[in-house]
Amino acid sequence: MRALVVEALAADYGGCVLKEIETPVPGPGEVRVRVRAAAVNFPDLLQTRGEYQHKPALPFIPGLEIAGEVEALGDGVEDFQIGEAVVGGARIGGFSEFAVTPAKGLRRKPERLSFSQAAGYATAYLTAYVSLVRRARAEPGEWVLVHGAAGGVGLAAVDLARHLGCKVIAASASDEKLAIVSQAYGPEATVNVTGGFREAVKAITGGRGADIIYDPVGGDVFDESVRCIAFDGRLLSIGFTSGRLPVLPVNLALIKGFSLMGVRAGEYGRQFLQKGRENQAAIWALAEAGLVTPRVHAEYPLADWRAAFDSLALRQVVGKAVIRPDL
Repeated sequence: MRALVVEALAADYGGCVLKEIETPVPGPGEVRVRVRAAAVNFPDLLQTRGEYQHKPALPFIPGLEIAGEVEALGDGVEDFQIGEAVVGGARIGGFSEFAVTPAKGLRRKPERLSFSQAAGYATAYLTAYVSLVRRARAEPGEWVLVHGAAGGVGLAAVDLARHLGCKVIAASASDEKLAIVSQAYGPEATVNVTGGFREAVKAITGGRGADIIYDPVGGDVFDESVRCIAFDGRLLSIGFTSGRLPVLPVNLALIKGFSLMGVRAGEYGRQFLQKGRENQAAIWALAEAGLVTPRVHAEYPLADWRAAFDSLALRQVVGKAVIRPDL
C-alpha cells in the first residue's frame, strides 16, 4: 500500500513536492494514523525554510498537528484500538494520508470537535493557556490586549481570555479580520493597529492601559505595547511574526512597573512535568465541555497544500488553515 505525502526537499517550502511513498509501518510504541486533518502552523513553514529550532534532515514530511483514526498499532501499544478517533502529532509527518507517531503523543479526539477543529487545537490553546493562566495569572475583569487576534494563537487567546472572565481588546491590522473575530467571539473592543493603537487602548481602558498584553507579533507592535500597558501589567512575548526582534528600554519597565514574560508553552511543560500534564488536561477538558470554540478558516485537499501554506504566509487566515487528505 502506498500513500500521498508532501515532502520537503530543500530549505524552502517552494522546494516541497507532492509524492507517493510506501505507507509507513509503526514501530514499537507507535501508531499509524489515517490522517483526516492536519493543521498548518507557522512552525511548519519555518521548518521548510530551515528557520525553526527543530531542523529535520532533508527530505522530510512537514506537519506538526494531526487528527484522524487509528489504522495500525506497533508492538506494545495497548491504550488505543483500531478505528478510534485520535488527535496529536509529533515534530514532523502530518501532511500525509497516513502518519506514524508515538502513541504517547496521541489522545482521543473530543466528540465536540470536528477532525479539522481538533487538528488545530492543541498548539494554539496550549500557548494561550500557559500565557494567560500560568505566566500572567489572568484574573476576571482584567483588560487583555491580544495582538494578532485573527491568527491561530491569537484567536485562541481571545477565546480563552473570554472564558476566564477577562475583558478583551482584539487587535489586528485588518478591519475585515476584526469584524470576523468580533462576530464570532464577542470581545469588548477591537483595535486596528495600523497607524498606532496606544491611545485607543488607553481610551478603552479608561486611561489605565491593558493589564495583560499578548504579543505574538513583536517589532513595532511590541514597541508601542510598552506605551499602553498598565502599571503592574504583564507583557507576554509569544513570538515575532513581524520578523523583527524588539528591544525593551528597561527604564520603561522600571517606571511603569510591568513585567516582560517569555512564553514557550511546550518547554514550560518539559521543565515542569506535572504542570505540563495539568496544562494538557485543562485545555482538553475545556474542549470536551464545549467551553471554547476553535475556528477553522479553510480546509484544503492534500493536493492543494501549497495554497494552504500560502494562505498562512500571506496572512489571509482567521483561525486555522487545515489540510484534509480525505477531500
